[in-house]
Amino acid sequence: MPEQLANQQAALARIESFLADSSERVLIGIIGKPGAGKSTLSKFLMSKLPKQFVTVVPMDGYHLSNKVLKDLKRADRKGAPDTFDVAGFASLVKRIRSEQTQNIYYPIFDRAIEESIAAQGVVTSETRVVIIEGNYLLHDAGGWEEVKDLLDESWMVDVDDDKRIARLISRHIAYGKEPEAAKAWAKGTDEANAQLIERGRSRADFVVQID
Repeated sequence: MPEQLANQQAALARIESFLADSSERVLIGIIGKPGAGKSTLSKFLMSKLPKQFVTVVPMDGYHLSNKVLKDLKRADRKGAPDTFDVAGFASLVKRIRSEQTQNIYYPIFDRAIEESIAAQGVVTSETRVVIIEGNYLLHDAGGWEEVKDLLDESWMVDVDDDKRIARLISRHIAYGKEPEAAKAWAKGTDEANAQLIERGRSRADFVVQID
């Protein structure tokens, strides 16, 4: 079973120890169910750490486009493991690990337009800690199984499921879904993905509890 990290402060202290003790680049995966608080944890860490040395790389930039999802008849499952460019994402993580003397650009997912924008983010040659944020970093099928071994540590974000689902519904409404549609998506597509993500919990190195 993964060891428990008490809270966000303990997670911060762990990254600070990496910065103090190692000159090598460290890759930390932050994994969680939809709405668990991955971005909340990442933002907290970035607010406390030297930004020239720490970068957050979200997996969401590798969403397949809405057109591709429609052509593949997967639009109603957007967010499932097979709705991402898994090979492209794994290649990015390999580059981040192996190419440490040059800038590496990556796409960012824009929720306002529900599409990714190419080369919006950058891991610079100065970056010593890369926080890789995503749902399926511990998934063991469909090409995702390559990712875990590229990470130095994997952290699972833990939060009360009722809070998580309420947060998801509010987020969907904020980005344009009608309340009933938001509730149906959160308790349908999102929840199916959440159960799949939970299966990877035992493979995490730590669990970070979020209020």
